[in-house]
Amino acid sequence: MRASINRPPTPDVDDDREQQPTLQEIINIKLIESGEKERLKELLRERLIECGWRDEMKALCRAFAKKKGRDNVTVDDLVQVITPKGRVQFQY
Repeated sequence: MRASINRPPTPDVDDDREQQPTLQEIINIKLIESGEKERLKELLRERLIECGWRDEMKALCRAFAKKKGRDNVTVDDLVQVITPKGRVQFQY
């Protein structure tokens, strides 16, 4: 790396080539290449529907929209409201 008095060190071109992918990145690549990632996503969707999680999230959205007024609700508002609740309900 080259250093400078006024700015942080600039990485050399050779340093970028030497970086190896992390284990998580390798696993993700293998899942995508094999098509297993899409299969797992679909399985998760099915399980969420079966256990009623999706219906609960819909009900939360509808209740929030009714409370705030249908014309006063944005997608960002809904995401902020249901994301924490959806994650808590989904944990095992």
